[in-house]
Amino acid sequence: KHFYPQLRPSSPELLLSLRPHCMENVVEGCSCHPSHPQQLFCSAEIVIRAKISGEKIVSPSNSSSPYMKMIQYEIKMIKMFKGFDRAKDIQYVYTPVYSSLCGVKLDSNNKAGYLLSGSMWSDGRISIGQCDLVESWDNLSLSQKKNLNYRYQMGCECRINTCYTVPCASTGENECLWTDWLLDNSLNGEQARQYACIRRSDTSCGWYRGGPPPEKDFLDMTDP
Repeated sequence: KHFYPQLRPSSPELLLSLRPHCMENVVEGCSCHPSHPQQLFCSAEIVIRAKISGEKIVSPSNSSSPYMKMIQYEIKMIKMFKGFDRAKDIQYVYTPVYSSLCGVKLDSNNKAGYLLSGSMWSDGRISIGQCDLVESWDNLSLSQKKNLNYRYQMGCECRINTCYTVPCASTGENECLWTDWLLDNSLNGEQARQYACIRRSDTSCGWYRGGPPPEKDFLDMTDP
């Protein structure tokens, strides 16, 4: 699994409303539309770097259903990239136990480091899932780590259009065409790992890569 977009339950109550369907189709996997990591960053309420220090299964006090159970991950937050206005310190994140409800399994044995993004419930808890930006920190490229600091945020007003087939044409100046699926048959290709779609000084949007340019025809701008 790599980067996918958000189709996440926003509250425990919504999870409960989904329960009858999940009881019938619990073996079905979580379904997420393809999305560039920048899109996931921009749509997330919280984005942090953290280490997982522990985990336990919890369930709402008003429900005995196994489908309402959540994994509570205890974390040590290292850095916050987004969400300063929502939370100052985060000690726990929550995810459904079942992968069919987009639950995420993280390694809590070796205090592994992760990039975590998600949403905040009305009670202040942070929810993460397979359709969020959740990835081992060591698996991120250097460009992705740099983009988390400010470049992704610079392009949140830009639109990233995923190209599945040829022809694939831009519909406006505020758009970047994401062609990894066409060029690399991957959603974790060169553009996902090395590029950010940012707004230029003339208000148009274009791909930006920090570092030397690769031999790819989608290049718009590079560092000098």
